[in-house]
Amino acid sequence: MNETLQEQTEKTYNLIVQANNQMLEIWKNDVLFTWQWWLGVGLTIIPWLLWIKYRKKDSTIRLLSAGFFVILISSWLDCLGVVLGLWYYVYEVFPFIPSYFPWDFSLLPVIIMVFIQIKPTTHPLIKGITFSGISSFLAEPFFIGIGLYRLLNWEHIYSFPIYIVIYLMADYISKRKTWDKV
Repeated sequence: MNETLQEQTEKTYNLIVQANNQMLEIWKNDVLFTWQWWLGVGLTIIPWLLWIKYRKKDSTIRLLSAGFFVILISSWLDCLGVVLGLWYYVYEVFPFIPSYFPWDFSLLPVIIMVFIQIKPTTHPLIKGITFSGISSFLAEPFFIGIGLYRLLNWEHIYSFPIYIVIYLMADYISKRKTWDKV
C-alpha cells in the first residue's frame, strides 16, 4: 500500500519530534551546567561585552550591520551542515539550535567586527585570509579537541574559502558609502 505524501511527511515529522525529545533529555542530563556548557555561555557573552567596551563608538551601527550579516549567514550555513550530516555539536548552550550558538552568534561576528575596525587600511583579502586561517585551522581543531564539535563528512580546508567569503562580504557591508569611514 502506498503512503500519501501527507502520511510520509507526518511519519518523518514524528521521527524528528522523537529525536528532538531524545536530544533534549541528553542535553538536560548530560550537557546543562557542565564545564563545556559554561564555556559556551562565556563564549556567548564575553566577546560582546568586550566589543561593547572597546568598539569605535561612532562606527557601532556600521559594524553591527556587518556583524548581523555574519550571524545570519554563519548560523544558516552551520545549521545546513548539521542537517546534512557534515558535523554536529555535543555541548550546545541551547537545545534545539543545531548550530553552535557561541560560534555563530558571538565569536564569528565579534571577531570579524574587530578585524574590520583594526588597521582599516589593510587590504580586506589579507584580513579575510588571516581570519579564515585562524578560524579553520586553529579554532575548529581546538573545539574538536575539547569535545564540543565533531566532523563527520567535512574537512577544515573546506571551511577556509567559506570564511574568506563571509569576511569579505561583511567588510563590504561595513564600508558602503552610506557609512562614515573607520
